[in-house]
Amino acid sequence: MIYKKIYQSPLGEIIINSDGENLTAVCFKDSMDYGKYIIDGEEKELPIFDETIKWLNIYFQGKNPNFIPKYKRDDITPFRKLVIDEMLKIPYGQTVTYNDISKAIAKKKGIKRMSSQAVGGAVGWNPICIIIPCHRVVGTNGSLTGYGGGIKNKVELLKLEGNDMSKFTVPKKGTAL
Repeated sequence: MIYKKIYQSPLGEIIINSDGENLTAVCFKDSMDYGKYIIDGEEKELPIFDETIKWLNIYFQGKNPNFIPKYKRDDITPFRKLVIDEMLKIPYGQTVTYNDISKAIAKKKGIKRMSSQAVGGAVGWNPICIIIPCHRVVGTNGSLTGYGGGIKNKVELLKLEGNDMSKFTVPKKGTAL
């Protein structure tokens, strides 16, 4: 059984899914990821929703939550897990590039190179936005390429974390948006 909770964020509604014990998805309602990951389950009060809402409340107050709600996805491949682990290392208020993550994974696997495009696909797969901070991953040239939660939300999340937005560029419509 899948359960859902609606969270009113400063950026709009965020829908949260759970299997009853674990977080399974967190998506902005009006995002392109919403239809990919959110299941319209029964609304129910659950401890995991309380924990997730506590995390989101701290985050949207402009503070760094010092915990991660328990999450589980049956579709996390070993490669996606490596990418998630790297995203979870990105400090609050900082960004890394897809290339940075690909280099870290290549080093961890003991191989010469890892495809930044493959990393991009795994980052883009992330069904637990904000908490698994895929919004902190940017293009090598500072481009705020792709964000399933919407480029406008990515900009706002980075601003909330105190990033210097002058070092980033927003791609033109029709390219990566």
